[in-house]
Amino acid sequence: MDAGGSNCRCRITKPDGTVIGTGAGGQANARIGLDRLYAELVLVTDQAIGEAGLSEAQVTQIHAGIGLAGISRPGIREGLGGFAFPFASVAYESDAYIANLGANGGGEGAILIIGTGSIGHIRLASGTFTIGGYGFPISDEGSGAALGLSAMRHALRALDGRTRKTPLSTAVTERFDHDTARAIAWMAEASPRDYGIFAPLVMDYAEADDEIARSIVEDAALHIERFIETIFARGAPRCVLVGGLAPRMKPWLRSRTVERLSEPLGDPLDGALALARETSLSG
Repeated sequence: MDAGGSNCRCRITKPDGTVIGTGAGGQANARIGLDRLYAELVLVTDQAIGEAGLSEAQVTQIHAGIGLAGISRPGIREGLGGFAFPFASVAYESDAYIANLGANGGGEGAILIIGTGSIGHIRLASGTFTIGGYGFPISDEGSGAALGLSAMRHALRALDGRTRKTPLSTAVTERFDHDTARAIAWMAEASPRDYGIFAPLVMDYAEADDEIARSIVEDAALHIERFIETIFARGAPRCVLVGGLAPRMKPWLRSRTVERLSEPLGDPLDGALALARETSLSG
C-alpha cells in the first residue's frame, strides 16, 4: 500500500508478480489521525482482496508492505502496532522509502517527490536518509501545496490592491466570490491537500504566460533544482523525479538539470511489494 497526502493505493500480487487485485481511496497519512488512517487502509485493502477473490484463509497468508506519509511524526509508529490486520506480516516505512525502492529497483539511488508535498530520499549502502519533508508550510518547497499557498497570497494582495490583479489572482478569488473574509475562513481550515488543489491552476496560467503564475512556478523550479543538486552532492548515483506534479514541473527545469535525472524503474507500489517480500523472507 502507498498511503499518501492525497490518496491511498493498494496492489496485491502473486509471488511471481502477477497483479490479482487493486484498491484506491482518499487521503491516508499520519496527519488525519490513527482512527481515520486505519479505516482508509482497511477500505482499500478490502477492495483489493475482493477483486482478487481471496478466501479468509488466503488473506492470512498475505505479507504486506505499507508506505505511510508522516510516519516519523511522534507516536505514529507506536500507534501502528495497534492496527489489527489479518495478514501474515505487515511492514511499515515512509511513503518516500517505498517510492525510492520502486524507482531505483531496490538499489542505491535517490528520488525527489514533487506532489502535494516535497521530499528527497536517498538510499545508499551506508544507509538511508531524507532531505526536507519537514511538513507544510515550513517545508514542502516546490510542491503543489506551496504553489497553492503562493497563489492564495498573491490573490489576497490583489484583492487588497497591494499588487495588480492577473488572470491567476482573479481565478483564485473567484472560488471565494472575491470575498476576502470567505478566503480567510477557508484558510483557517485548509490542509496541504486543499492548497494543492490550486497547483494545476497555477501551472495552467504559468504556461499561458501569466506574469505572477510564471514567477511562482519559476521560484518552485529553483527549489527543485537545489534539491537535486544537494541529492547528488550527498553521494546518490542516480536521482528520479517522481510525484503527481513532477511531469508538469520538469519542463521548467534547466536542461542541464534534467539531463542528470534518471527514469524510474518502477512505481511506489512496486517498492511496497519489495518491502513486503523483504519482510516475508526475513521472518
